[in-house]
Amino acid sequence: MSDVIKARGLVKRFDDFLAVDNIDLDVISGECFGFLGPNGAGKSTTMKMIHCASPITSGELRVLGMDVKKMPREIKAAIGVAPQDNNLDPDFTVHKNLTVYARYFNIDKRSASYKADELLEFMQLIEKRDVNVQHLSGGMKRRLIIARALMNDPKVLILDEPTTGLDPQARHLIWERIRELKKKGVTVLLTTHYMDEAEKLCDRLVIMDKGRIVAEGAPSKLIADEVGSEVVEIDEPNDDMERFVIERGWDHERTADRLLIYANCCEDIASQVKERFGPVTITIRRATLEDVFLRLTGRGLVD
Repeated sequence: MSDVIKARGLVKRFDDFLAVDNIDLDVISGECFGFLGPNGAGKSTTMKMIHCASPITSGELRVLGMDVKKMPREIKAAIGVAPQDNNLDPDFTVHKNLTVYARYFNIDKRSASYKADELLEFMQLIEKRDVNVQHLSGGMKRRLIIARALMNDPKVLILDEPTTGLDPQARHLIWERIRELKKKGVTVLLTTHYMDEAEKLCDRLVIMDKGRIVAEGAPSKLIADEVGSEVVEIDEPNDDMERFVIERGWDHERTADRLLIYANCCEDIASQVKERFGPVTITIRRATLEDVFLRLTGRGLVD
């Protein structure tokens, strides 16, 4: 399998602000690759450099074997981008939004119309074909934005927060379509704040913080390596509880209102805490990517 995206020493500066700090990146053909991190971590800036919407400051970045500094037009023609913001044309119908967009790729009218109908079927929007965009629900608009990004049959699809603000049913429909695109060989890059989304969709991901990559790998491996399989979560802990945990050498993290203890078998830990402190609110749950992020950076995914 070849690298669809390859970055070495990639840097992006905005005057004195270092947005992306010397990162290396390899995205393999046909995988779903995620960018995880809080706002301002550098993930969206990295995506913009990949689809040639923002020039790199220094380093090397190749997309589909092409240098972003030398072949931005060719790269843009080979990828699809679905931004987080709704930038559909409100004066056009669902179908016309797609066919007008096709002009940017010099697709003839007949082919564009056929492709638009094909994608509307794929995204379950064909019944809204001739409806004005402003009458669509939020979930339908998101699906239309993704359909538009597929008009040029891209080899790489970039999705920026594809399910933000959507209800569970709408989210799951988009997840299904992303999986189908992967089966067709499309490489998918996505940013997301949703832990379940990243765990279910991404073959591999990077966690970014303050412009740097702080972890990289498959979701399950990151969780196993960084925090173990389970978490004991204690609500509203006091200092005595934290000292108790420290004395026993348990791997832990304390936030403003929670004490998190990481282990592979947490029943015994929970029992010891209850025996020492009496009735306290304790939850034993599966470890998540959010625990990984907190462990690595000392703060939650969304601050």
